[in-house]
Amino acid sequence: MNQSEPLRPSPKPHQAGEVEAFPTGRLTYLAPKPLPTGALPVDYGRAVGTVTGHYLDFGVGNSFAFAWQMVLGGPFLGFLMGAVFIPLLAFWGGFHFGNGWSDATWAFWDVMSLSFWIGLGGGLFVLLLGLQTRWQMHGRVEKIVPTRFNRQRREVCFVPEGHSEPIYIPWEELEAWVVEAQGVSEYGVRRQYGFGIGFRHPETGEQFNLEFETHGLPLSISNWEALRAYMEYEVHTLEEIQPHGELMASDEPQAPGAGPEEGVEFFHNARRNLHARRKAGKVGWIYVFFWYLYHVMTFWTIPNRLVVWENAKMRRLSQKALPESMEEWSQPLPESEWAQPSEKLKRQSRRVLELQKADPQKPATEIFAQVSEEFSGDASMTA
Repeated sequence: MNQSEPLRPSPKPHQAGEVEAFPTGRLTYLAPKPLPTGALPVDYGRAVGTVTGHYLDFGVGNSFAFAWQMVLGGPFLGFLMGAVFIPLLAFWGGFHFGNGWSDATWAFWDVMSLSFWIGLGGGLFVLLLGLQTRWQMHGRVEKIVPTRFNRQRREVCFVPEGHSEPIYIPWEELEAWVVEAQGVSEYGVRRQYGFGIGFRHPETGEQFNLEFETHGLPLSISNWEALRAYMEYEVHTLEEIQPHGELMASDEPQAPGAGPEEGVEFFHNARRNLHARRKAGKVGWIYVFFWYLYHVMTFWTIPNRLVVWENAKMRRLSQKALPESMEEWSQPLPESEWAQPSEKLKRQSRRVLELQKADPQKPATEIFAQVSEEFSGDASMTA
């Protein structure tokens, strides 16, 4: 977690729907007062890790198969290029431009005697580089305390970098925003998007932010909606906010047994789903062929087994970093002691839903701004 830069966000109090401009873009607030956005509650950034019945960890997400497929499959492809493809290309050149089979065979073995070792050495180097990256990630996880959302207490627990004691923020006071920015590079104008949450230290007033880059404004809003929906008991499991890509054909439900992580069962469900789609005529045999080729090249289920191992390791490492007081705060409460949403949040949420129903195309941020303005009179009268 990083301390905020000046004016991002500014130190003054904010409200949902407020827009704050800075030289290269703008920042739009979604909270305080976590109102329903109408977006899908999906953690596209995979920043959510553990999800239980009473708390959710944010900032240290789970591993996924594609990362390990690249770590293993990339070096293997490099090895095949040197050991097979380049010698075969030399064989073809010797056959067509030389004296037939004799020159082709000579070119094949002559090139292979060098390219094999280049491919092997290059592949091992890239493999070690990929493994080092994963190892460094494990080291970072051991030092990071995830931001924990406790929906029974309706509080969020932060342990900012450089701090040893947790800071507890009421859920309805947490600030959340989306960032839209653009810059110019040698390739033209580049647009950037991000999602952030933050708070002011209750005692010192110091601002702390936690921001992630996303691939679009709707994805940023969906990331926030995943957190909001969990805290308001609208979603309850990791599977609901992190759907698995290969199991999520648009017209089919997620295959049963996929589990919360991309382990071996996930792989076999994906394969069964592939054959079901092929049988239904939704994909052709070429798609099936390349699906199998890709997974053979990336070592079949080994990446999925590594995902299970890595997730278990990261959970152990992140648990080591938890302060004792945070562990106690994370214990489940009797239902009679669960905190309840404020009446103001209930009224504002109902009003947001009314406006969304009346005009489904209206952006959520504009609806938030309208509702915040409508209810600003309540705050004045209360004051």
